[in-house]
Amino acid sequence: MKITQAERDAVYKTIFNRRDVRSEFKSDTIPDDVLMRILTAAHHAPSVGFMQPWDFVIVKSDETKQRLKQGFLKANAEAELLFEGERKDQYRALKLEGILEAPIGICITCDRTRTGPVVLGRTANLDMDLYSSVCAVQNLWLAARAENIGVGWVSIIHDEVLHQTLGIPEHIVPVAYLCLGYVSTFYEKPELEKKGWLRRRPLETLIHEEQWQAK
Repeated sequence: MKITQAERDAVYKTIFNRRDVRSEFKSDTIPDDVLMRILTAAHHAPSVGFMQPWDFVIVKSDETKQRLKQGFLKANAEAELLFEGERKDQYRALKLEGILEAPIGICITCDRTRTGPVVLGRTANLDMDLYSSVCAVQNLWLAARAENIGVGWVSIIHDEVLHQTLGIPEHIVPVAYLCLGYVSTFYEKPELEKKGWLRRRPLETLIHEEQWQAK
């Protein structure tokens, strides 16, 4: 199937306008058919050996969100201690999650035992299944943006909190906890860039021809 120019442009527009949302969530409910479209897109991510190692834990309960929020607050307090001076003040001023504000949370996991101990394509690099689950995260994120739904990745939380709170079996690896919801606005630039935490690196400084070149 050939992609038309309009379809191509829509894909690039979605990629360039994807944002990590934390503080702009609205309380509007995400319709079930929209959520299923987003999950279907995630389920169609590439995976090594076609093992499809992901599962999706959907979180809507306020009680569950409160427990996850407490887990974030603990991990965030630990993280704050790693910064010093002005950087610590800047870190403290950032809002880094929207667990309670987002109507839906989704934990994407990786079952490293799925399809057995030997997986086509994972024989040289055992982490390829984890990378596959990250591809599901990206598919979900882009599909959500195409639906005008914001997504925020809560990375500042310990795996054991996700295991205990969501009842995830010990052998399953939590890959990402994502907050989803309609938003009041999408930033024109990534929030951390807009607020001066870091800038986007020029692409030309990251491209190497044939061999790694010192820049």
